[in-house]
Amino acid sequence: MGGRNPSPALAAMTRKSPIRPADIRGVSRLAIDATIGLTRLVENMHHNILRTPGILGRHTQEPTRGITGLVYRSIQGVTRLVGSGIDALLAQLTPLLDQEPEASSGAREALLAALNGVIGDHLAASDNPLAIPMQLRSNGQPLALTRPGLAAGIPRPGGRILLLLHGLCMNDLKWRRNGHDHGEALAAAAGFTPLYLHYNSGRHVSTNGRAFADLMESLVQAWPVPVEELVIIGHSMGGLVAHSACHYARLRRQTWPRHLQQLVFLGTPHHGAPLERGGNWLTVILERSPYTAALARLGKIRSAGITDLRHGSILDEDWLHGDRFARSRKRIPVPLPEGVQCYAIAASIATTPGDPGKPLPGDGLVPVRSALGQHSDPRLCLDIPESQQWVGYGLHHLDLLDSPEVYEQLRKWLC
Repeated sequence: MGGRNPSPALAAMTRKSPIRPADIRGVSRLAIDATIGLTRLVENMHHNILRTPGILGRHTQEPTRGITGLVYRSIQGVTRLVGSGIDALLAQLTPLLDQEPEASSGAREALLAALNGVIGDHLAASDNPLAIPMQLRSNGQPLALTRPGLAAGIPRPGGRILLLLHGLCMNDLKWRRNGHDHGEALAAAAGFTPLYLHYNSGRHVSTNGRAFADLMESLVQAWPVPVEELVIIGHSMGGLVAHSACHYARLRRQTWPRHLQQLVFLGTPHHGAPLERGGNWLTVILERSPYTAALARLGKIRSAGITDLRHGSILDEDWLHGDRFARSRKRIPVPLPEGVQCYAIAASIATTPGDPGKPLPGDGLVPVRSALGQHSDPRLCLDIPESQQWVGYGLHHLDLLDSPEVYEQLRKWLC
């Protein structure tokens, strides 16, 4: 570059581009990781085929040897070298690309949220720029958790704070659906100040729970006016993160739970989601044969957050000392926070309650019993009073975000 100023055409192009330099670097590194991973997968399949084991024989993760092994190692080495070159080039281009505005488009936010939901744990572990950092936001903008920062980001903060936590592969902007936002509607009805959590939903629920607990402590300490009450609404995985945060806040003796009065779960899979279990069974089947065992790794390209949804795991202990892809996994019961009014809303694609003796179908992702915290094992049952449970009929999982009936129930409970 020689320190020369960019051409007017290049400057105009970079100012208008919705792509950030960190996005380009993140995608390049992700592509390199994927190429290396796929090369290893194919090499592993090649090695097992050369061994010619029985159809149900034991597979191996060993690399190939000789000329074949040299070829695979060369591919991986060249890929790493290319990756280093791309990073070096992008580092030089960053000053030019940084002329673009900071505002992020809704399309970019949605893409990043989906990517983080699927492989967010890998993005965070590899320090990829595409990894979403946890933050509280208002109107899509991050809030600095200092008194001056909050005063600047929220013109008229009130003492009643409403926190809304999104679900897997979602972001804070998704609370607005079909022109409706539960947070804004409740703010208008009851004077809440709505804040929205933005987080990497591909990380373990317990990791996000601990981080959210710390974030809440900072928020309460820096809030510009006295905090009268906190209310949390968690959609899907967001409810698990909130539950986890309450647990870790109690262990750390944090002060913010003293202000927490109400906690609402919207379609939260307290006891797991069947679709994740289905994905896990596919992995188990593929691992049965040495010829397809390498392909089982494709089934394992799903984040820690997704595997936590299999049983509704919200503690480190649920995954720390075992295989998160194991078909069965013990889960430690975690009671709901004491002194907090907890509510659960479930959705069912059925249009009517139907036969009382038959289980209701869920919302397409979460069974009704799981969403209501009900379980055949008394140790795992959350014991939410029936008066604080509600089922919406003819609704899918995302309909919980904009259903007029769901909002009316929230208004009755919270206002």
